[in-house]
Amino acid sequence: MKKSVVTSVIAAALLGTAITTTAHYTAQGNSDNAIVQAATVNAVKGDIVCVSNSVHSAAGFYKTPDSVNGQKTQYGAYGSRWTICSVTTDSNGVTWYLLGTDAWVKANDVLVEGKQTSQDVQSVIDLAYKQLGKPYVWGSKGPSSFDCSGLMYYLFKNAAGTNIGGWTVPQESAGQQVSIGNLQAGDLIFWGSRGATYHVGLYIGNGKYIHAPQPGQDVQVASISSYFQPSFGVRVL
Repeated sequence: MKKSVVTSVIAAALLGTAITTTAHYTAQGNSDNAIVQAATVNAVKGDIVCVSNSVHSAAGFYKTPDSVNGQKTQYGAYGSRWTICSVTTDSNGVTWYLLGTDAWVKANDVLVEGKQTSQDVQSVIDLAYKQLGKPYVWGSKGPSSFDCSGLMYYLFKNAAGTNIGGWTVPQESAGQQVSIGNLQAGDLIFWGSRGATYHVGLYIGNGKYIHAPQPGQDVQVASISSYFQPSFGVRVL
């Protein structure tokens, strides 16, 4: 699903003359085919970034994330603020942020300002508690029943406006991977190897998580244990 990102003033260079205009982009990062981000990125989808003055008044936006052959489409004005739709790294190790259609920017050309995390995280957790007791139904994404990934999709879509994908593998790429020892409330937790996960839940803190377990069981709170130990987490917000 596509969503609109912030409207920003951009300066487009035309025959050596800077022309200021207003552009509105449609994000493509929030789809079920999320881009797999590198483990070393310093920002994640949903962060707000500001074009840095280190690029002398404008940052180049590129059609593709390619530091060598990328085609520049326009410029982001110094001080303009954008929401990251997706993060990736090109073959030369350069990190890129997708800010809108045909609008990839080098990470070094923007400053990460943060995001509205605490409120969104609490909203996701609060909505998760409201689903307790609803039945597990394979393939269901709510609102009256869920499977494990359908529940996570429903929570983030409705509480935070974030499309994390409809099943576990795309959801693995919805944020930054974290270890089980570094989980924070609001993180997704996965069971299975990356690319082949078979279960997902929402970590709510204090060693507990909310999930839709399996047919015949309802959405419930459970505790992390060695008997059913998750493999890794993903921080979406």
